[in-house]
Amino acid sequence: MKITVILRMAFVVAFLLPSAASLAQQEYPNKPIRLIVPYPPGGPTDIMGRLTSDVLAKRLSQNVVVDNRGGAATAIGAEIAARSPADGYTLFVSSETTFAVNPAVRTKLPYDPERDFAPISLLTTQPYVLAVSLSLPVNSVSQLVAYAKSNPGRLSYGSAGAGGGNHLAAEMFRQVAGIDIVHVPYKGNGPAIIDLIGGQIGLMLGSISSLYPHATAKKLRLLAVASAKRAAGAPEIPTFAEGGVAGFQVSGWNCIVAPRDTPPNVIKRLNAEVVTGFNQPDVIGRLRKQSIDAAVGTPPQLSAHIKSELARYRRLVTTVGLKID
Repeated sequence: MKITVILRMAFVVAFLLPSAASLAQQEYPNKPIRLIVPYPPGGPTDIMGRLTSDVLAKRLSQNVVVDNRGGAATAIGAEIAARSPADGYTLFVSSETTFAVNPAVRTKLPYDPERDFAPISLLTTQPYVLAVSLSLPVNSVSQLVAYAKSNPGRLSYGSAGAGGGNHLAAEMFRQVAGIDIVHVPYKGNGPAIIDLIGGQIGLMLGSISSLYPHATAKKLRLLAVASAKRAAGAPEIPTFAEGGVAGFQVSGWNCIVAPRDTPPNVIKRLNAEVVTGFNQPDVIGRLRKQSIDAAVGTPPQLSAHIKSELARYRRLVTTVGLKID
């Protein structure tokens, strides 16, 4: 009799286990989520992080709190995210700098872009633009190149940090154009843009979403867009090729990942909500106003994108000869 009772209890427990596991999956998330952005407030990735926070908060019916951890060309925020618990309550939104540029230009990093994160989805892509201070007496790329050649070493350019995406882009431009300009690194795009507006630096290459609003407000001048054709949201800006610098094309992108070993069911849920959320008309409209294209997809597609971009930037770094210890 006792054996029969024990067997019945074991059967009941075994029957209930799948239901308990299913319930645990359905309960995610049951507390606020931290979304780490490895830049100070105000830059393009911060803007994208806050949009992603809004999307996920609405889709998951849970608070998604942006945690800005800028510095070291995103390496500080990336390390914090990589070392966080893999429970779905810490997520990471960053750019090509974290996953492709840093590994290409730095010999030592506190994180591995492919091994330390679980991909969720690519978010967006957008072209870089060349912006100059209003105090600089140039109105085109050709005029800028001529001015720089007439004033070697006197013109400075800003970036979000040494080894970051816009640093590498500016170094590529410097070599292609054959000019001598001085790098001034900042702890994020936001501070660099402030100094560009104030005239402390002369130029900057950055995402169109971060620089275009300042140009429309007559605080900066945009000379060229680094894409094959003019941006749909800013058709008045010529391409670099039109400005006399052929073959110069650089685009930025953002993605969302989680710490490695985050449960597959959580990744699946997050991917579904991100993809659905970024395909909503209001979100697409917000992105298009800034000339940003939504590029959401599957985790394997993001993994392949990172591998491809990392290989591309390694080739570029070899060509430019840039390396940071």
